[in-house]
Amino acid sequence: MSDVKVNRNPSTEELQSLSVTRWPIWTKEVSEFPWTYDAGETCYFLEGEVEVTPEGGEPVTVKKGDLVTFPRGMSCTWKVLSPVRKHYTFED
Repeated sequence: MSDVKVNRNPSTEELQSLSVTRWPIWTKEVSEFPWTYDAGETCYFLEGEVEVTPEGGEPVTVKKGDLVTFPRGMSCTWKVLSPVRKHYTFED
């Protein structure tokens, strides 16, 4: 299974080509919870910091300004370190 992909500080052109500003926004307070991706997700962090630990894998830190792709079928634990606000989209 592929890993979490993090693009730190993607270019404005890349964000525009993906139409990130048209994606819905998700917010979450400081918390910790398990999650499984039924579909692949790409998201762009507007605020916050999260430590995502894939089952059997190493923690990945994502934060404001990161464009992140989570693979379909991945089970993980989300540890929200500071409140999150992100644009997101799911793959079909």
